[in-house]
Amino acid sequence: MKITWLGTASIRIEAAGESVLFDPFVQLIGGENPNCIEEFAKEDAICITHGHLDHLMEAPEFLEEEGIGEATVFCGSMAAKTLSKLVGDMSNVVQVEPGTRFQIGNMRFLVREGRHARPGIGMRMKKLFSLRTFRYGRNLLALAYLHPKFPEGGQTLLYEVQAEGKTVLVMGSLGLQEGISYPTGADLLILPYQGSKNLEQEAMDVVDRLLPKRILLDHFDDAFPPVSDTADTRGFKKRMDERHPEIPVVKPVYGKGVEL
Repeated sequence: MKITWLGTASIRIEAAGESVLFDPFVQLIGGENPNCIEEFAKEDAICITHGHLDHLMEAPEFLEEEGIGEATVFCGSMAAKTLSKLVGDMSNVVQVEPGTRFQIGNMRFLVREGRHARPGIGMRMKKLFSLRTFRYGRNLLALAYLHPKFPEGGQTLLYEVQAEGKTVLVMGSLGLQEGISYPTGADLLILPYQGSKNLEQEAMDVVDRLLPKRILLDHFDDAFPPVSDTADTRGFKKRMDERHPEIPVVKPVYGKGVEL
């Protein structure tokens, strides 16, 4: 099994002769890992964790004839509702919800309920009034226009992927629901490290509940300045070394595959 991080929360999983893409996103001007839609062109299956623009905005390209392909897009009802306003043909959109099971070749999927990270008003205001706002003003105007069109709607999904005798948990945002039992001991947890003023603690809370054998970070990069920024992962890795030295934490390099 091969896992490749393609910036933001975009993850490609290649296993059992299949290739599945999660949350493709083309970074805005000034993004830390500039990319293009053609880098996602080979996938026939796209899984969307939630409806925010940095997870869903590129999906129409995979559904329209004039786009880059005619992939099947798996997503929740809120994301599907957004897509229905953007594309005419929804025949390749498969709506899923927590508890849904599906299969792509020999890769098996179970959809679970996740929770979106909570940045807080203070964190948002700090970014809004930073000097970067003036540098990336064009991005800010675009984001202000697009963000309301891509609501999360309280619906963030977590995908459990099984293939080649291994289990991978793909989170769409840094949060788990209270009162829900999640599987422990996955071979790999893909952990988004972004979106909270208490990143280290919230990440540790997730790890304490899931206790994976290995962690691969994503969503830690500055993908849509000035709203995003580069998250410092050193504190989290230090706390992991202290509390869970048996769980390695991998901070991937853009486009470089990790074998599992």
